[in-house]
Amino acid sequence: MTEEKATEEKPLEKMTATELREIAKEIPDIKGASGMKKAELLSAIKKMRGIKEEVTKSDGSVRDLKRSIKELKKKRADAIESGDSKNATILKRRISRLKRSTRRSKK
Repeated sequence: MTEEKATEEKPLEKMTATELREIAKEIPDIKGASGMKKAELLSAIKKMRGIKEEVTKSDGSVRDLKRSIKELKKKRADAIESGDSKNATILKRRISRLKRSTRRSKK
C-alpha cells in the first residue's frame, strides 16, 4: 500500500498538520497553507470539499466553560464551609475536567 493511499483513507481530523498541508497544496483555491494551523487547514479543506463542519455538544465556548467553573467553585466553597468533604471532592474533580477542556479548546 502506498503512502498516499494510506493518507486518503484516514479521516481529516486524524491527519497531522503536515498531511493536511499536502492536501491543501493540491487544492488551488487554498492560499497560504504553509502558514496555517491544523484547525485552519481543516476548515479550509472541508469548505473546499463541501463538507459541513459538525459542532458537537461538548464544544462549548471558553467563556461558557469558565462561567460554569466559577459557579462550581462557589458551590465547592459552600460545601467546604458546611463540612461536606465528599461533595467538595466531587466538585473539585468537575472543575478540573472543565479546566482541562478549556485548555484543549484554546488550541
